[in-house]
Amino acid sequence: MKQYYRIMLGKKSSLAEECFKGNYIGAGFYREEDLSSYLTDDWKDFNKILIPKYLQLNPEKTKMAAGSACGSLWTVSKGINIGDIVLCPKNTTSCYVGEITSNYYFDEKLKYTGLPHKRNVKWFSKIIDKNEMSEALSTRAWLIGTVNNITKYGDEIEGFLRNENVPKISINDPMIEKPEYFAMERHLEEFIIENWSQTEFGKNYLIWEEDGELNGQQYETDTGPIDILAISKDKKTILVIELKKGKASDVVVGQIQRYMGYVKDELAEKDQDVKGAIVALDDDKRLQRALSVTNNIEFYKYKINFQLIKN
Repeated sequence: MKQYYRIMLGKKSSLAEECFKGNYIGAGFYREEDLSSYLTDDWKDFNKILIPKYLQLNPEKTKMAAGSACGSLWTVSKGINIGDIVLCPKNTTSCYVGEITSNYYFDEKLKYTGLPHKRNVKWFSKIIDKNEMSEALSTRAWLIGTVNNITKYGDEIEGFLRNENVPKISINDPMIEKPEYFAMERHLEEFIIENWSQTEFGKNYLIWEEDGELNGQQYETDTGPIDILAISKDKKTILVIELKKGKASDVVVGQIQRYMGYVKDELAEKDQDVKGAIVALDDDKRLQRALSVTNNIEFYKYKINFQLIKN
């Protein structure tokens, strides 16, 4: 099945034009050697080899930072398949779109500058403007971080490539039965991020960032993206936050536990705890029962104040 990825080419798209002209995408983490012999089908095996190497060269970095860097490196070099589609921000207002056409190779000429871990790309003539995108896709397209799986927006991207007018759903659309739920579907995550210091989480936690950039929003894992990844102000606890825009069921407990297991195995230091938080409009008896036998996951309700006033 074809997958779709957002790839940031250099910090704040600084190398996007160079990659477009050279018909490739790439990554610049761990420039020291060709990775061909390390690129196993299982990213965990890759991380076992690369994370110690990365930390040896960057002793000031945390295991979280190393895991993020090496995970992105594996995805760009191996995880993305030939035929997959990449969306790459050109600047702050538009994106290049291309199709992966080659396997990984190492460009020795870019070992000390640029992005030496490369994949060839056939770029399409269509450049997608931010104003053309749905709000959900535009939000994902400019998230901080190197790699973001955006396959759920594949139909929208394919519509752009066919030069179709992709309709945007409006909150005034008669198909939207409960506009207050629809609004939160689009904005709950952004609202929490933007108002973090005023939330209950902001008292004890910070959204995870690296080198001054926010990396804890839609943090990619092997079982899907974590909505928000945070770390306590004393660095002793990592918090996984899962957002549900309507009523949460007991299924979400297994989901967040999978994310927490990933964080525990791949990102947390030996002396760090991992906790979870579920945020939803409401819960049910099954969720309450499931949470009653866990001691490291908390549940939070959000409230909506939304009115439609006829003039």
